[in-house]
Amino acid sequence: MFKIKIALVGLLAPVLMSAQSFTGSIEFKQFTTKDTITNIYNVKDKAVKLDQFGKKTGAIEGSFVFDLAANTIKFANPKRKVWGEHHSDTPPIIKGVCEASKTKNVKTIQGLKCTEYVVKNTEENTTISYWIAAGKYDFFMPLVKLWNRKDKQSIYWNEIKDLPAGSMPMLSEEKQISDGKAISRLEVTKMTKGGIDDSKLTIPADYKKFEQ
Repeated sequence: MFKIKIALVGLLAPVLMSAQSFTGSIEFKQFTTKDTITNIYNVKDKAVKLDQFGKKTGAIEGSFVFDLAANTIKFANPKRKVWGEHHSDTPPIIKGVCEASKTKNVKTIQGLKCTEYVVKNTEENTTISYWIAAGKYDFFMPLVKLWNRKDKQSIYWNEIKDLPAGSMPMLSEEKQISDGKAISRLEVTKMTKGGIDDSKLTIPADYKKFEQ
């Protein structure tokens, strides 16, 4: 019986480990027709900090701190050393109808198997392909809903239904339907697993609260 229990533990260990939520940092680049921005998510449990880096300086130009347990967002401005509470309650506006579909296309990005989902909206002349990895990124879907951004990449993402738990796009490409012109692209360029120091998840102590 003892040997059987050990064998079962050995078989279950990889499953349990694969089910654990991601902890670490995720670097991704945001490409548009005008600019390229580097962003880094630092993730630990229900705490996420997004740092946005300047293209020329390479320094952090702004940050958002997400508390997914309390459903709150704070912003931080390093230049002015201030922070404040961020609210985005206005619902997004979509013209026409978004049609989301899962394709049979699969490719490997950052060592992860990713499946393509496509969202199209003829009236907005937009199609976005999302290459999605599933299983460990439990923070991502709650974060997108809480942040409630009004760019098409975020809005169309929320139109995909019945995604597997822990889904996150490793690559997404926005194009015009009429001519295939590229509008924007988000791509994960580096992932580092491991412990995250709490200082990377909070507002620095010397920042003052911004009062409007």
